[in-house]
Amino acid sequence: MAKYKLGEICEIVSGSTPKTGIAEYWDGNLKWITPAEIDDESYIITDSARKLTELGVKKTGLSSFPSGTVILSSRAPIGKVAIAGCEMYCNQGFKNLICSDRINNRYLYWFLKGNTTYLNSLGRGATFKEISKKIVSDIEINVPEISQQLAAVDALERVSEIIRLRKNQLQKLDELIKARFVELFGDTVLNPFGWEKALLSTVCDVRDGTHDSPSYYETGYPLVTSKNVSSGKINLTDCSLICESDFKKINERSKVDTGDIIMPMIGTIGKPVIVDIEPNFAIKNVALIKFKDSSRVLNAYVRALLMSDYFEDAVLSKVRGGTQKFISLGDIRKLCVLVPPMEKQEQFVMFVNQVDKSKIAVQKSLDEAQLLFDSLMQRYFE
Repeated sequence: MAKYKLGEICEIVSGSTPKTGIAEYWDGNLKWITPAEIDDESYIITDSARKLTELGVKKTGLSSFPSGTVILSSRAPIGKVAIAGCEMYCNQGFKNLICSDRINNRYLYWFLKGNTTYLNSLGRGATFKEISKKIVSDIEINVPEISQQLAAVDALERVSEIIRLRKNQLQKLDELIKARFVELFGDTVLNPFGWEKALLSTVCDVRDGTHDSPSYYETGYPLVTSKNVSSGKINLTDCSLICESDFKKINERSKVDTGDIIMPMIGTIGKPVIVDIEPNFAIKNVALIKFKDSSRVLNAYVRALLMSDYFEDAVLSKVRGGTQKFISLGDIRKLCVLVPPMEKQEQFVMFVNQVDKSKIAVQKSLDEAQLLFDSLMQRYFE
């Protein structure tokens, strides 16, 4: 299989930004994109948020790129990728690739999309990282015959579509739970049923993890922080590890048990998770919400409450800090919780348990599809 540098098989072009203070340059009919308009789901781009006039293009000296060009963001951030579905212009945040007849544009798209980490490693600069035209030009890629490229694209797109559908199914199931929550409990701020309200700290035991910075080791007990709680899961794979004495010290104050809720307090605030794995870990920078026999609320109900619109108003309004956002334990303890009848909460928990069974099946299918996709990417491009 032949290996080429991208500069040998593509023409690499960029763009620029006309002066924003000159109204005659803007609000025309010529499409002009920025990196902010491309996301993880982007594939074929056929429109732009802003448009240029002929005068703006002429005075700025911009050159368009044709339909089929592979669009690659080169800064802020590096590695967003899409394919132009029509003739376009762009700002200076791109290094776009006009493919020769040696390489299929969709094949190149999947190569770049699967190498975001590598592309970011090539970034240069102090204030913000950027990949230059020279850097992009020197990137090497395996280039089989066009028929093999098209076969690879077909396989990747079929598996990618399965992944997209499974993710959409999970989203719909989450929306189903939210809809059932509203059906059973109504607006938890307006409280249409006139149920009792109480501070979270009076119906649950609310505490947080260690405030210290223990030493880390190559082996030991995982220390779960805010970054390890995302997408409804606790991820132990990239946790820092602490020694047994620190683990025991932290657990004297904040021992995690199955069924507890943990919720990030720093960075991405919220995203509460019910602990459903062996809790053989300690915590830092997360709130710990524990439930006792005397608690008048159930964990699935409280988690749904913290993920509802009420959370946006009651919790996020308490977030502080500049670069590093955080919410205090005191503000979490003062959250006002609606206390519905236990039979209503039990109905909701039963419904959530049934939906969760469906989510487990969908997640398994998603994991299998992702594993297949990753193996295909490795086969075709490494």
